[in-house]
Amino acid sequence: VTFRPDRAIFQRRDDGIATQLDVAVSTEDDVEVRRLTLVNHDLRVREIDVTSYAEIVLATPPADLAHPAFGKLFVETEYVPAASALLCHRRPRDPRDPPGWAVHVLSLEGRPQGAIEWETDRLQFIGRGRTLASPAALDGRALSGTTGMVLDPIVSLRQRIRLVPGASARLT
Repeated sequence: VTFRPDRAIFQRRDDGIATQLDVAVSTEDDVEVRRLTLVNHDLRVREIDVTSYAEIVLATPPADLAHPAFGKLFVETEYVPAASALLCHRRPRDPRDPPGWAVHVLSLEGRPQGAIEWETDRLQFIGRGRTLASPAALDGRALSGTTGMVLDPIVSLRQRIRLVPGASARLT
């Protein structure tokens, strides 16, 4: 791991695949950008599912700490296919409440191998009786494509990529 003033860089190599994850947080805007670069150093073609996961709050820290489950009931999600994006907004409890929005987008530089999958329901992602250490979503099954008003909102996008020997792909 390398920490720089503008970003953190995580590098590793596993089973012939080199990965580099750059994480940058804007000092001016409320945005985080993660760029994942994968390089196939193996002698065989590799197909890899890249899956993101983030929990959505859209409330102030004190409001989330006071009533985390209640606050999540006001978050609604939708998938926008043209942008490969999940949109989240908080329905106001009071007309004076400011609107809250979040967007989770996936951009691929490289060869996709199939359509983008998405999930916004934490229970669907983790599975009953499972944990984030071993979620059902990473057992090889497709993400459910759930959107709308869910009890515990998350954002997760998945893209399968195909890497021939020596090839690379970059996802942001």
